[in-house]
Amino acid sequence: MENLKTTTISPNVENLLKHDGPAGLVTFLVALPLCLGIALASGASLLSGVIAGVIGGVIVSVFSGSQVSVSGPAAGLTVIVFMAIQEIGSYKGFLVAVVLAGLLQLIFGTLKLGIIVDYVPNSVIKGMLAGIGLMIVLKQIPHALGRDEDYMGDFRFLEVGGNNTISHIAAALASAALGAVLIAVVSLALLILWAYLAKKARFFQLLPGPLAVVALGIVLNQVFGRFMPALQLGSEHMVDLPVPATAAEFFQQFSVPDFSTLANKTVWIAGITIAVVGSLETLLSLEAADRMDPYKRISSSSKELRAQGIGNMIAGLIGGLPITSVVVRTAASVNAGARTWMSSFVHGLLLLACVILIPGVLRLTPLASLALILIVVGYKLTKPSLYREVFSQGWDQFIPFIATVMGVVFLDLLKGVLLGMALGFFFVIRKDQHEAITVVNSGLNYLFQFTRDATFVNKHEFRRKLRELPNGSHLLVDGKRALFIDHDIQEILEDFRKLAPYKNIEIELKQWESYQT
Repeated sequence: MENLKTTTISPNVENLLKHDGPAGLVTFLVALPLCLGIALASGASLLSGVIAGVIGGVIVSVFSGSQVSVSGPAAGLTVIVFMAIQEIGSYKGFLVAVVLAGLLQLIFGTLKLGIIVDYVPNSVIKGMLAGIGLMIVLKQIPHALGRDEDYMGDFRFLEVGGNNTISHIAAALASAALGAVLIAVVSLALLILWAYLAKKARFFQLLPGPLAVVALGIVLNQVFGRFMPALQLGSEHMVDLPVPATAAEFFQQFSVPDFSTLANKTVWIAGITIAVVGSLETLLSLEAADRMDPYKRISSSSKELRAQGIGNMIAGLIGGLPITSVVVRTAASVNAGARTWMSSFVHGLLLLACVILIPGVLRLTPLASLALILIVVGYKLTKPSLYREVFSQGWDQFIPFIATVMGVVFLDLLKGVLLGMALGFFFVIRKDQHEAITVVNSGLNYLFQFTRDATFVNKHEFRRKLRELPNGSHLLVDGKRALFIDHDIQEILEDFRKLAPYKNIEIELKQWESYQT
């Protein structure tokens, strides 16, 4: 096995050619349909999603606090963006909100507000990754079966029209397109074979398997059209990419913000909302990226917020959607062998170059091929072994973990994380209740010793132990091991001291005076 401690992991030519370049190519293949789909769902032009993807790669990666995180338009912001565009009344007015969001993120980073992510339990981060992986697998199954009514970047469980992910899969199974199924099955076989051959021959290490899958998908569909027309997939099953006639026409499609809308309070509300929600998603994705990083580097959350702020300000100024760090792109990049931020940078350059130079070729790519690539990425995030590992750590780890998984899949990323954190804190409080006070007795002589700081969460335990004291007891309360005892605990003891004479209980306090208020 390669020794990670001695391996050079700085952005250099060798890493670019062997690792980051191929990984950036794979990330580009995954990111392109996601950029387009998120733009479609946001009610914006398809180009706005591509612009955001380019900025996320070319700009944010340079300033990022992470070596492996990949940024771009986020599915989690689509509803917010769609509603904001409608309420503001114009896309150019909405771009002002994006610029404001970027400015606020710069301020958040300068104030070092990124530290809030340090309070998210590891079980919740693991659950977030597993939930995203499961969601990716479920959402891409219909595309692998040739049902492409939903856009590829949609990760909501409840879909437009009253459908949901499960009913969508059932409908896809009932109406599967044989051509798409064949492409998906052959693609899966090729990916498995490629991973095996990569261990045997250097050629298969240098050429990414997902690129071979995309090329095979294009060739197979063209063969179907030539010899078996009934199996050929139509344009509705392909990457839907805008095709400018010239490079000049491409750049003419960029939009600029209408700063006359600054007086509109809706613009400010949208900007603040995007800044807060986008920052939270970025911080959670950054924490997930650190967990996926094979070198376990620790990223600067404040630096990442500043990078996102710069990216969003530029995106707003030239017509792009808001940007966040995105787990799906990051996972694709890491799984493809990324070592440094150059992978994200390459993916951004490829988005720009290919949209300008070869959009016609990209439009030949079957969504079934890309869906299969994403399914493999998702599976690696939500492997059964992960569930077994967390389960073996006990219920206090597994319940927040599985709650986060379910919340991410059935609600959304932020709600899932909040649900997991709530349960995680419950177990922390429950554990504290049983460990703050020890009771030792010899006959009717009792010692209550505080073994740690005591707060309101220990009220029930303290009251219960006091109630259980028999009549005629002698109680010594020792607070020497606690640095802090909450006022609530002090009040409970004071109330009991008033009751004690009626139960013939004597109370002695040791190192308790310093806590008196």
